[in-house]
Amino acid sequence: MIFTLDILEESKITNYSKLNCNMPDGKTMTIADVMTKSVISVDSTMNVNEAAKMMEDAKVGAIIVMENNTPVGIVTDRDFSAKIVAHAYPITSPVKQIMSSPMFSVGSDDSVRSAADLMHERGIRKLPVIDNDKLVGIVTASDIVNLLAVSTEDDMRDIYFHSVVKIFSNYSPYN
Repeated sequence: MIFTLDILEESKITNYSKLNCNMPDGKTMTIADVMTKSVISVDSTMNVNEAAKMMEDAKVGAIIVMENNTPVGIVTDRDFSAKIVAHAYPITSPVKQIMSSPMFSVGSDDSVRSAADLMHERGIRKLPVIDNDKLVGIVTASDIVNLLAVSTEDDMRDIYFHSVVKIFSNYSPYN
């Protein structure tokens, strides 16, 4: 069974400062403000060949794997080379065999910064957005990088200091 959310959004990027994670009304920038709401999900029994064709047709880099309408894993374009080719799995293998699981995810109310931190810490580029066990979108490293294109100097300074503090907290003699 294939599930697709086809919700269109007007624009992911607006002119206000986003990386500072504050919008003009004082609201914290959340994942809901930047996520892509159109997501492809497939049943865990679908074979990897069909999944790859679906990803190519939709021009996406990831699909969410579902069991009983619940997200259980993610398959990215990288999984095809790292798992199928490296292990010589047949193209008839189920996507469940190559999916990344447990799957890291964020909620639509989480901050953009927390998603960026999770991506950095776990070395991942795509995060499904899950609310109440329902798949509602996906946020990618590219979505976050696109925010950099419209950031202000203050945003960049804030990110820089946040990153420096995070990196050097590991080396603090006070930890």
